[in-house]
Amino acid sequence: MLLAAMVIHEYAHARVALAQGDDTAYMLGRVTLNPIPHIDLWMSILLPVMLWFGSAGRFTFGGAKPVPVNPRKYRNYRKGDILVSAAGVTANFLMALAAALLFVLAGLLGNSAPGMTSALDPVQRMLTWGVWLNILICFFNLIPLPPLDGSHIFYHLLPPALGAKYRSLQRFGFLPLMAILIFLPRVTGFLLTPAFAMLNWLTGLMAPYQLDSGLRIFS
Repeated sequence: MLLAAMVIHEYAHARVALAQGDDTAYMLGRVTLNPIPHIDLWMSILLPVMLWFGSAGRFTFGGAKPVPVNPRKYRNYRKGDILVSAAGVTANFLMALAAALLFVLAGLLGNSAPGMTSALDPVQRMLTWGVWLNILICFFNLIPLPPLDGSHIFYHLLPPALGAKYRSLQRFGFLPLMAILIFLPRVTGFLLTPAFAMLNWLTGLMAPYQLDSGLRIFS
């Protein structure tokens, strides 16, 4: 579920960038659902493992290889930048809804054919993680802090001079974001409030259809 969520997020960026006139990602083989071109040795593997073991399982962070884009190739810079930036989070949101729907269908099928319950139970467990991970990735990337997708959308809401200063934060890379995640966990929790609200709403719809009474649906 995590691999699918990450790969489809990046694929959506690359596909929409191509539709907007930028073939940079396409030329680099990123308009694909093959996970290999989207995996970065440092961001996808080494960094998450180091943080996980370094914090004794209390914290980790990582991501897929960012999709390269050249905004100067967009047919309309503002429209292209917003659509490409929003593509990944939109894909994750739709995947979360699809996982929730499939969870409900699996529950209906299991209730109508009890003999299939043992096979459908692990499917529901997998889909529960699909809902949670896609919602988390969606709303985390909407945080308006460079270099996350939300910063590109927020930038266009600012006056030009202020927007230029805001975008200059990109030179620090992930450092400001990592500082908030590590040293200000309450701020992180506040920024993810919409994610928890959406998750509670979806799991409330899913709960009546769970086949295993011992299955813990995130809430």
